[in-house]
Amino acid sequence: MDWRSMKFDWNRARAFLVTAEEGSLSAAARALGLTQPTLGRQVAALEEELGVLLFDRAGRGLTLTDNGLELVDHVRAMGEAASHVSMTASGQSRSVEGTVRITATEVASAFMLPAMIDRLRAAHPGIEVELVATNLLRDLRRREADIAIRTVRPTDPQLIARKLPSEVARLYASRTYLDTHGPFDAPEDLSEAQFIGFEDNVPFIEFLNGMGLGLAERQFAVRTAVHLVHWEMVRQGLGIGVMLSRVGDADPTVARVVSWLDPFEFEVWLVAHREVNSSRRVRLVFDWLVKEFCALPPAV
Repeated sequence: MDWRSMKFDWNRARAFLVTAEEGSLSAAARALGLTQPTLGRQVAALEEELGVLLFDRAGRGLTLTDNGLELVDHVRAMGEAASHVSMTASGQSRSVEGTVRITATEVASAFMLPAMIDRLRAAHPGIEVELVATNLLRDLRRREADIAIRTVRPTDPQLIARKLPSEVARLYASRTYLDTHGPFDAPEDLSEAQFIGFEDNVPFIEFLNGMGLGLAERQFAVRTAVHLVHWEMVRQGLGIGVMLSRVGDADPTVARVVSWLDPFEFEVWLVAHREVNSSRRVRLVFDWLVKEFCALPPAV
């Protein structure tokens, strides 16, 4: 290989890749923490260096040219290789000290993980934890997180996953709401009940109706995108909502709404990039979480 002929600038290539994936210079600049003019100059310099046009400018957006489409897969592979180098190097240099970023749902982050993290920190004080509480999926391959707790099995072959004990959720309402509007002894009794919905509420209604409840959209007059807000509204008596049974049953201000409805069971997966095997601190936290989740009392 002629090493002297290789003058490819990775910063320019990275600017091109992120711009292609984000769809505009402004979005790519935000993602990289650069100014838009700086990013634009890097992309233009790469085009000049290669002697090809990589983007067609259409209004405020950008679309890849044929040359850009041909190049982007190669640059993406370079990005993944660079990420592997970073993950391996940081794992070797930091040993069992340093930050591990965990992403989990809002409910798991608020009600399940704090005690687990407290015990982890007591046993391994060199480990620092950044907890990203979100119901959105984070991209482990781009290091948006080191470890993820998900309710669906990942399909990406670059990820490793460990199936944890399943969880169950049920319908809950405040005891004052049930005293006023209950009891709900049959599905038809719920026809006038108020439910707390979610921002994307159609799948939630379809799921509940698939369980035989026959609910109407008008019964979801209050909605929120945040599950913790959803739960607080339930606790304060605004209507019926859904929560993990291990959380709802432990709260004295609420009670299960119905006894005749089967619980909502779902899988739980602990996920990390395959490079977890080269990072002692990420491996330690991954194995710790497996032990903690498996030690929980069975969900009922």
